[in-house]
Amino acid sequence: MDLIYCVEDDPGIRDIELYTLKSTGFEAVGFTDGEALTAAIAQRTPALILLDVMLPGDDGYTVLEHLRTTPATKDIPVIMATAKGMEYDKIRGLDSGADDYLVKPFGMMEMVSRVRAVLRRCRPQTTESAPKGKTLSVGGLVVNDEEHTVTVDGTRVVLTYKEYELLRLFLTRPGVAFTRDMLFNDIWGMDFCGETRTVDMHIRTLRAKLGDYGVLIETVRGVGYRFDANHPLSKTKS
Repeated sequence: MDLIYCVEDDPGIRDIELYTLKSTGFEAVGFTDGEALTAAIAQRTPALILLDVMLPGDDGYTVLEHLRTTPATKDIPVIMATAKGMEYDKIRGLDSGADDYLVKPFGMMEMVSRVRAVLRRCRPQTTESAPKGKTLSVGGLVVNDEEHTVTVDGTRVVLTYKEYELLRLFLTRPGVAFTRDMLFNDIWGMDFCGETRTVDMHIRTLRAKLGDYGVLIETVRGVGYRFDANHPLSKTKS
């Protein structure tokens, strides 16, 4: 049974979230703020966190940043929940590492559907193109799925969860031209108008982290991106 942590300072909303999750087959525990969440994670790691933005003390964005920069929690799926519905707020949450976004007021069954969808996407074995445990390499760029690590010419590179999934997708389908919509739907699993700009940001940071190998992620004008397996760098140190 998957454990879901709900961080919501409104007791009425928190209680109905917990009731709905429990009645649909999940184990669920609620917290009023990020401090209580951190203490609970130290005792038991959840399968997913439903995180409100407007919290006492540190807001949800700050809590999310802490989760994503802490090795023990960086890969825990997070769904942001907030009354803010502006595109900027949604993009900020996604760019900060959220896996999905719910805008209040939202239906409880929509919440359950989003929770299940994010859990499916984040299961380690769900990628069909290459089974987990396989080492993917192009030249001096190596992705070790079993260890969930990336090295460039033998040097460890630290990627966020989404950056890692993007790189893995490119390596398993070299030469394929992906549109931004395709990448957004494959990696984030959502289709919110305008939010494909988050793909560009993640591609930019991924290229920077890969150093010289960043050029292997090629921009296809008018389309999107593809991984250039024919670049001279892909032939070196193989």
